[in-house]
Amino acid sequence: METYANPQPFIPSVCAPVASVATFSRFSFYTKPIENKLPSMEFTLIDAYNYITGGVSARATARLRSLPPDQRPAFKRSNFDFCTFSGTFRKRKAEYLIQHSYFVCFDLDHLSDVEAVRLTLLNDPYFETLLLFLSPSGEGLKWVVSMERNYAFRERFFPVETPASYHALFFYAVQHYLRNAYALEVDEKCKDVSRACFLPFDPNAYLNPTLL
Repeated sequence: METYANPQPFIPSVCAPVASVATFSRFSFYTKPIENKLPSMEFTLIDAYNYITGGVSARATARLRSLPPDQRPAFKRSNFDFCTFSGTFRKRKAEYLIQHSYFVCFDLDHLSDVEAVRLTLLNDPYFETLLLFLSPSGEGLKWVVSMERNYAFRERFFPVETPASYHALFFYAVQHYLRNAYALEVDEKCKDVSRACFLPFDPNAYLNPTLL
């Protein structure tokens, strides 16, 4: 069960403001179904926010939530467009990465109190939320943050490391932090730089105002 106690100290460097490249960074967008490996276009976080809040997938989202849980995975794979928040790709596979966006999307599923977790993430003192929205099921959250400043700090000591190779290290650091500070678990598959994220309808999605 989740707890929402005051967070413990982590890495002071992450207290910095939202990453400077966040406004301009792009990532790949794909049209349904999930078997599609080739991107249709490039998105920014503003594009994703407009898609999520604009009602493009409103009908699919409502239909998914009306289905029995065992029928939802197949419906979701066939009826939702998706994106790879962590970068642009020639083909949706890690080795076909063109450029890392410095974004990492954390997937928090099966939450007993979605709104409490939402407020916890928005108020976290170490990681500034760029984009936050409900999962297609309505029972989880998708949380997009930037790893740019953490990478820049680490790169001073490990200059041979690339954003792509640092992606998994950043994921594990944040996973550890969320687990210890809030007893929250994130989907392990998010460590994959080419991880696909379905785009549902959420009229109350949050976009960091510095991106506008």
